[in-house]
Amino acid sequence: MTTSDIGVYGLGTMGSALALNLAEKGFDVAVSNREADLIDTFVKDAPKGDGRLTGHADLEAFVAALKVPRTILFMIPSGDPMDAMISAITPLLGEGDTIIDGGNADFNATRVRTESLSGTGVHFVGMGVSGGAEGARHGPSMMVGGSAHAWAQFQPMAEAIAARFEGDPCVAHLGPDGAGHFVKTVHNGIEYADMQMIAEIYGIQRDLAGLSAPDIGAMFARWNAGPLQSYLIESAAEVLRAIDEQTDQPLIDLILDQAGQKGTGRWTLIEALKLGQSASAIEAAVGARGWSSEKATRVAARDILVPGVQEAAVPSEEDLADAMLAGRILAHAQGFRVMTAASDAFDFPPNGSKPPASSRSASANLSLPAFPKWISDFAVLNVIFSIYIMALVAAEDVFHGSPRGCGLAAGRSCGF
Repeated sequence: MTTSDIGVYGLGTMGSALALNLAEKGFDVAVSNREADLIDTFVKDAPKGDGRLTGHADLEAFVAALKVPRTILFMIPSGDPMDAMISAITPLLGEGDTIIDGGNADFNATRVRTESLSGTGVHFVGMGVSGGAEGARHGPSMMVGGSAHAWAQFQPMAEAIAARFEGDPCVAHLGPDGAGHFVKTVHNGIEYADMQMIAEIYGIQRDLAGLSAPDIGAMFARWNAGPLQSYLIESAAEVLRAIDEQTDQPLIDLILDQAGQKGTGRWTLIEALKLGQSASAIEAAVGARGWSSEKATRVAARDILVPGVQEAAVPSEEDLADAMLAGRILAHAQGFRVMTAASDAFDFPPNGSKPPASSRSASANLSLPAFPKWISDFAVLNVIFSIYIMALVAAEDVFHGSPRGCGLAAGRSCGF
């Protein structure tokens, strides 16, 4: 029976949260999943009263349950799984139907998938979703790339479930094919830089100032009440103040010091280089994750290199906060410059505009809520970036050709 407004395939953490969000906002949702036993359990355990969720183990029945033209959101791993589902479901679709890939996909692959469906009448959307499970359930920020037809079809639902910033929905149609996934990639790259600066400030306070993890967490909590307020600062404060119940030690000191990465930060850096843009803040973060992942190498080096820190004055909390804010602004400026270059290179902006709307959708869950309004203005960010370049040139003179000559770790992450 064709009654559902949208289909959601993939009932993992993100897919199930988005399905519940859509149903809560008044949309009828058909759901399906590769492991069919999860479908009935999900529908049964959904909050009572909405009655808007229907489960379908069979792919044909899932498609048949959707209103025409159909909108199907896939929340599954990108890559081969997405390609397999496109091959399986396309023969069941018709003119005007839309497939949405809501995973973290390489925008180049999204462009290829869009082209592969050209001429079939089926539209393909690459959509970045930010905010994690909590955001997906109660209000994600979403970055949409695809045709005008696909956006018009999906827009009412997207705006209904999106997070809000100053009353506006944190979702935007950012251009054709891979535009949405490109902006999500850069969003994640900026997030990498932000997390690396937090980590380096933690390192300064732990190794140079000798503060405990809870004390550093308390500092981040204070910062979260001011201009640096963000989800990442809030999370850092909570993590550093967490105490392990079994050992009564700071939990952070018991966690394996080996970070990994899923690839979006690296993709941002690769595309920045291809576009001839500086992304030094993101490069520093990607490099640090690479070093962190090589635990065995670091253990071997520990017996060769004498541990310790160079003697230096301990920066004040105010100086560190200012460095964090400056680094965050520069990381955003670099990321937005990369998006501007991509707009020109790939003709991404809808209606010929630059993508300032992406500042709402790309950064709503990262840093921007506490930023001044001018931070989302591309013209202002370009001025900031120009000042940044001039500062690097001046730094080369001061430090005799080494623009990273100053010692502040947070500044070093930003290319100073």
